[in-house]
Amino acid sequence: MSKKTISKFDISATAPEGFEHEPDATKDFWHNTPKGTLPPYDFISPYARHKTLPTPGIENRSAWIVGGGIGGLAAAFYLIRDAHMPAENITILEEMSIEGGSMDGQGNPEDGYIIRGGREMNMNYDTLWDLFQDIPAAELPEGYSVLDEYRLINDNDPNYSKARLIKSCGEILDATDFGLNKSQQWELIKLMLKRKEALDDISIEEYFSAGFLKSNFWFLFRTMFAFKNCHSLLETKLYLHRFLDSIDGFGDMSLLVFPKYNQYDTFIKPLSDYLRKKGVKFQFDTCVHDLDMNFTDDKKTVAGLQAITKGQKQYIAIEPKDLVFALNGSMTEQTAYGDMDTVPVLTCEKNDPGKDSGWNLWKNLAEKSPVFGNPEKFYGNVDKSMWESATLTCKPSPLIDKLKTLSVNDPYSGRSVTGGIITITDSNWLLSVTCNRQPHYPEQPDDILVLWVYGLLMDKKGNKIEKTMAECTGKEILTELCFHLNIEEQLDDIVANTKVRTALMPYITAQFMPRAVGDRPRPVPQGCTNLGIVGQFVETRNDVIFTMETSIRTARIGVYKLLNIPKQVPDISPTQYDIRNLIKGARALNSGKPFIGERLLHRLLDKTYFAHILPPLPEADNKKQTHFEEELNDLLGKGNIAIHKFTNWVSSMRDNFLHKGDK
Repeated sequence: MSKKTISKFDISATAPEGFEHEPDATKDFWHNTPKGTLPPYDFISPYARHKTLPTPGIENRSAWIVGGGIGGLAAAFYLIRDAHMPAENITILEEMSIEGGSMDGQGNPEDGYIIRGGREMNMNYDTLWDLFQDIPAAELPEGYSVLDEYRLINDNDPNYSKARLIKSCGEILDATDFGLNKSQQWELIKLMLKRKEALDDISIEEYFSAGFLKSNFWFLFRTMFAFKNCHSLLETKLYLHRFLDSIDGFGDMSLLVFPKYNQYDTFIKPLSDYLRKKGVKFQFDTCVHDLDMNFTDDKKTVAGLQAITKGQKQYIAIEPKDLVFALNGSMTEQTAYGDMDTVPVLTCEKNDPGKDSGWNLWKNLAEKSPVFGNPEKFYGNVDKSMWESATLTCKPSPLIDKLKTLSVNDPYSGRSVTGGIITITDSNWLLSVTCNRQPHYPEQPDDILVLWVYGLLMDKKGNKIEKTMAECTGKEILTELCFHLNIEEQLDDIVANTKVRTALMPYITAQFMPRAVGDRPRPVPQGCTNLGIVGQFVETRNDVIFTMETSIRTARIGVYKLLNIPKQVPDISPTQYDIRNLIKGARALNSGKPFIGERLLHRLLDKTYFAHILPPLPEADNKKQTHFEEELNDLLGKGNIAIHKFTNWVSSMRDNFLHKGDK
């Protein structure tokens, strides 16, 4: 069905020539035109959720998805929902024995639980919520979605932190004081004004001053998002734009919404259950290490998959009409594990993942054509991309007693606990610890709490333990944590009631490595007729990496583009263009104090319809005039007479907005 007649119109089931499936809101000025039918490129609303007609011939096509993480699962979902592909035509090939990829959640109270990382969710992950609005809830009755469940939890249990930053063995810092002077604030503003193409292969430490990199703002930013100073300045810029609306929530984590359970049980299990119920096939213990491709002129078509399945070679022939979606790099590839008494041991080389790595698929693709990017830019320096996490399975002990003093709610209440990570700013490892809502696993016993710890810096010895974090057993990491929480004297009791499992991940922030245009492939690389690339090592228009949103977005773009579905994947939420976010962000960067020019805005807008966009001035009414004149002096550098005249002019103009009798 290439066309369908609706109300005398012939409606095409495919997009017209030149249709942009992945629009770029920063490309040009959007405006209404006589024949323009598409909304703005970053238009997020129900109008962007319209159902499309079935893709012509879709029932005769198959899809092979390499990687069972959130990106691969999302590709299957969009093939079913928006392309109308029969679910039984879709096969997911996964290297591990379970789906989920990096979004894991395993273990038991006897051996200890383990999660390699967590997910800090944002209300503006619009592609993620688009997907999970259609996935049945894990616990609510039929008719409710994962999104419904998520909102009901967070609307009734708001997230915030009271101890985001600590130092000196437990002293809570004022995390709303970003510690940025005017010059350092200007460093951030200048970075946001720079064009993306001017930032190729530049690191954070090459741009920012030493003082900036020691500020509270940088502690908040780098630990929340896991940036090292050697990482990409370009990615830092993208994060500033993506989370501009959230800057005033950095200090207390009120910008975040968290799931009830771990990421596997919250997202992966409901989604994979949905796909299985529809008929999608899963094949585990299968590592696809190369794609056979036919090159004709500028076209590139996958002809076969080379794989190892349960130790045996497997070849899967691919018809030209069929589709392949492949994960090109995994941030949790070759994770090394340890426990209370064991140190994790890496199996990869410092500059090469080795011949049995999942990275080989991307390496082999890159040798075929430059459109597939440069994987060595990302896997080539483990020292800069590695950090370690530890999962603590805890029974009541002095550690839990200390945790209660740092939490917003009782850890056993089922409500939010620490409200996100607590970062120890004077930790040589830059340790952070968090306790999310408990139980963190559906079957977790009532007397057990699961905590997650991570250290961002792997090149320094601990403050207490004379080793790097990567050289430590779980017990030694626990000892270092207890030292920083000022409960070291009670260590024996804590050790007796705590199990620690560690995960040393050589590529966990490989996606943050400095990069240039062309180092990452597009969701559908140039000339590819049946291949889409999904995951964290894919180039999107303006989105960031290290988020679920990115993996889902790349999958959705690939499905729409390869099948020419007449539907767009909206660009990131346009909150960065909202004057309210610009103003409150500027106030937050100035540690809650009015920024230069803000009092002038108040004088201009205070009595107008737009007065509500301004943060209230933190001062008594009888001080406002004096501070206003001081600000004008800073702005204009004029004498008292000029300032007095300008003040009168502003007051006169403002009074013109008043209705008679409003004075």
